[in-house]
Amino acid sequence: MQIFGVDIGGSGIKGAPVDLDLDRGELAQERHKVLTPQPATPDGVAGCVAEVVRHFGWDGPVGVTFPGVVTGGVTRTAANMDKGWVGVDAASLLSRRLDGRPVTVLNDADAAGIAEMTYGAGRDRTGTVIMLTLGTGIGSALFTDGRLVPNTELGHLELKGHDAETRASVKAKEDGDLTWELWAHRVERYLAHVEMLFSPDLFIIGGGVSRKPEKFLPLIKDIRAEIIPAKLQNNAGIVGAAMAAKE
Repeated sequence: MQIFGVDIGGSGIKGAPVDLDLDRGELAQERHKVLTPQPATPDGVAGCVAEVVRHFGWDGPVGVTFPGVVTGGVTRTAANMDKGWVGVDAASLLSRRLDGRPVTVLNDADAAGIAEMTYGAGRDRTGTVIMLTLGTGIGSALFTDGRLVPNTELGHLELKGHDAETRASVKAKEDGDLTWELWAHRVERYLAHVEMLFSPDLFIIGGGVSRKPEKFLPLIKDIRAEIIPAKLQNNAGIVGAAMAAKE
């Protein structure tokens, strides 16, 4: 069975059909990506989602991630998107733009975490697992014995007087022109704070930076929990969105 997944990010919107009959969580075709409009208004982003879906001539259910709290298809926060998203029935909006196709919307990191726990680095892992997606911001997905606690948004924890993602996201690294060593130190400080709060057995590090784990993971030393890169890397959100739409 193929289901379409779309991953909305602060800088890009990407999607592809996902083959959920295989036991690997693989994209059925090479993903298509467009830039996130600035400002990232609901209408502008919805138009880009429609562009991605129509690129494949898709005519079935669609799962969509959103970088913020999502409950019942309604977007409740929008830290890295236009504030016009707050309180929007995103599932209905996107369904209208997709000519009535059924649309399921969920938090972006939750989607990535679901995919990693099913097909990737968290497969068959029990205990407390936290997936963190490092990109424009920091997304989080918290699992206890495989069960998701949705919408944790741990990237917005306060860390030394700052919103954590303003210090330890990939965007913070790029904006500050930080070396891998300095950035890894910030990530370690953030992980230590999360570890103090939740005592996880495993951290899974996702987002585009998961393609380069050798650059920073060996520099993080004073964390008790095991730390591993996401297996599905930056496709995890697409796969998780498709899984949610199937459900």
